[in-house]
Amino acid sequence: MTPFGLKMRDLRAERGLTQQQQADYLGVSKAYISALETGSRGRPSGPFVDQICAWLGLIWDDAEVLKMLAAMSHPKPTIDASKCSADAVYLANLLAQNIHRLSVGQCVEVTAMVERHLQIRESRDMSG
Repeated sequence: MTPFGLKMRDLRAERGLTQQQQADYLGVSKAYISALETGSRGRPSGPFVDQICAWLGLIWDDAEVLKMLAAMSHPKPTIDASKCSADAVYLANLLAQNIHRLSVGQCVEVTAMVERHLQIRESRDMSG
């Protein structure tokens, strides 16, 4: 499940809507909606996320959160560390080779630390 897929599923469930209803509205298959949720398809395009926001009736902050989560939901991200320090190259490879070993709690902890260091506003609440 991707952060975007989890949030989209939760928002749909809160409204009592189904994947089939979403697929019908958006003109895609139910399988595609499921694939977006699970991460077996890449992240959705910006205009497609806008359509999802409209279908769910999201405005302002809620729509921005869903758009941000979509941007951060590529299931196979790549990191170009070619112009970075040796330490940054090591970090990129360390994460790439070991991310599967981290628990959910450890991922949250590392993410929070990186967001703090980059002074990123925490707006990625995926729980609903």
